[in-house]
Amino acid sequence: MDIKQKKHSFTWVWITATIIFCVLFTFALIPGASAQGNSQGNNRNHFNIIQNVFQFILDHYVEELDPNLLFEGAMNGMFGALEDPYSTFLTESDMKDLTDTTQGSFGGVGLNITQSVGPRPDGKPRYVEVVSPIEDTPGWRAGISPGDFISEINGVMTDTMTMEEVLSVLRGTPGESVRVVIKRGDRLEFPLTIIRAVIEVPTAKHAMIGDVGYLKLITFTPYTIDRAKDAINEFKANNYKSLILDLRNNYGGRLDSAIHIANLFLEGGLVVRTRSRIRTENRDFNADRSLFVPADIPVIVLINKGSASASEIVAGALKDRERAYLVGENTFGKGSVQQVFPLSGVGFKITTARYFTPSDVNIDKIGIPPDREVKFPEFTEEDADKLNLLINANRIPQFAEQNPSATSAQVETFAKSLETEYHLDLSLLKRLIRNELNRTTISPVYDLEYDIQLQEALNILRSGNYQILMQSAKTLKVLREEAS
Repeated sequence: MDIKQKKHSFTWVWITATIIFCVLFTFALIPGASAQGNSQGNNRNHFNIIQNVFQFILDHYVEELDPNLLFEGAMNGMFGALEDPYSTFLTESDMKDLTDTTQGSFGGVGLNITQSVGPRPDGKPRYVEVVSPIEDTPGWRAGISPGDFISEINGVMTDTMTMEEVLSVLRGTPGESVRVVIKRGDRLEFPLTIIRAVIEVPTAKHAMIGDVGYLKLITFTPYTIDRAKDAINEFKANNYKSLILDLRNNYGGRLDSAIHIANLFLEGGLVVRTRSRIRTENRDFNADRSLFVPADIPVIVLINKGSASASEIVAGALKDRERAYLVGENTFGKGSVQQVFPLSGVGFKITTARYFTPSDVNIDKIGIPPDREVKFPEFTEEDADKLNLLINANRIPQFAEQNPSATSAQVETFAKSLETEYHLDLSLLKRLIRNELNRTTISPVYDLEYDIQLQEALNILRSGNYQILMQSAKTLKVLREEAS
């Protein structure tokens, strides 16, 4: 065959392929042709096109493909188009992770994370952001904080990774190490090596602080309400006079669990309302008439930017119902409800509703402000440079390794020596030292010496000003109206 004949043959191949392709799409378009403007017809039309393109790629792509590759790509594309970080396609491994989490144990580092779907508004890279570390896990003991960014995992920049890829690396066989690079603020950056462990997420911790009952909820699981009742019964046995509910770094969990917790403090009335375009998702969740914590017991709720989702439902309900005084920092701002749907091994998680507090406010991407703001010292650029030097010098881990049972006096002496050398805030240095010492032990239920937010809550309860402060507290709706 000469060159001219080859050319004609090649041309006929392309003409034939083009005709086949056009025929395929003609058939795809026919169902919708008689129903232009009809939503159901358009949906059927789109489905047929997707189905035909899927098959065409499998049959004609230059290399043989795994159908699962196209399937997962199409699913990720659909959910990515929603630009909702909480609506995602779940692979088999994702579903397994979800099952492991529901059962209460899995191999991992213990961090709740999120990632921007598209470009960040501030122009910064799409690094993975830490919503909150789970207490007493490797990530928490490594000193990782809410708001930190994980810029690198095992040498790979996270702005090039999908959330599935990130989770597949952070979770895995207990005892194996994961190397990450943490960015804190604009200037602070340091590497960490974290050893995976079996994560058995505790749901509650409690203790008495004098005559004050202290209840810390770490997450909301089916067991949270029982653990909370056990704690409050212990408070009653010790004649508690007031209660501090600590929701800091509580990333959320089950909606029904949050409602049960709010129910302990409320005598009837609305806890939270969900709204959706799906009629069955529009519901009012109300407290029952029983009251587990008497109305005359003062309640303070501690919140910070790691308080998200279900913990914001509780904080918002107690604030709007004028049942608690909020101390700390503005919460994370996740005001949507997701449901998980399994599909033959894989599945998906999708936002089906938004929730509204009793004063009819949705806090998504805004959060809940405290009645009394108390912030831990923030870094200046100069402080960040000094702290970088201190962290890279490895001075604090060396001290903790040599003095695993260091006394308060030893911590004070060492902190003062670092203050002289690095010119950093003494209280910050002592907190960093204490955090490092706690990495290798079960952390205390509370740390009154360094926790300024808890200190403020106790001061309010002991000053006798609680009722006066409650009278001046405003609902979220009033605050929103004033702001606008």
